[in-house]
Amino acid sequence: MRRIALLFIALCLSLPALAERKQSFGDLDVHYSVFNSSFLQPEIAAAAGLSRGKQQGVLNISVLKAGQPAAAVVSGEMRNLLGQIHRLSFKQVSEGEAIYYLAQFPIEQQETLRFSLKIQANGGASHSLDFNQELFPD
Repeated sequence: MRRIALLFIALCLSLPALAERKQSFGDLDVHYSVFNSSFLQPEIAAAAGLSRGKQQGVLNISVLKAGQPAAAVVSGEMRNLLGQIHRLSFKQVSEGEAIYYLAQFPIEQQETLRFSLKIQANGGASHSLDFNQELFPD
């Protein structure tokens, strides 16, 4: 399982189109990336409990506090340009010291999606993270 998680993380970081992004809130760093689930190998998707599909996106969040992985409560939604809302359901994945949060969502057509997230690490203050991402069905 550890090998699969490492492959998943390596895949997320190695694809140029996935350009990981980061937002800092004091000593809390939130790393996030969005990608099409068809980029995942079938065994990696299955191990992470994700569905692969041409019209399925994945949001990957990791939280670091003072440079160390931190458990967090992550919630949010995704909105398309028509204002249609899809609530995101995050699942926590822990592998060794690494902790990350994954949510899937539909990609119906090429469009720019708006993500609005709330992140609260270790019972601390809640932080808002909003960003746009253009996605394409595979």
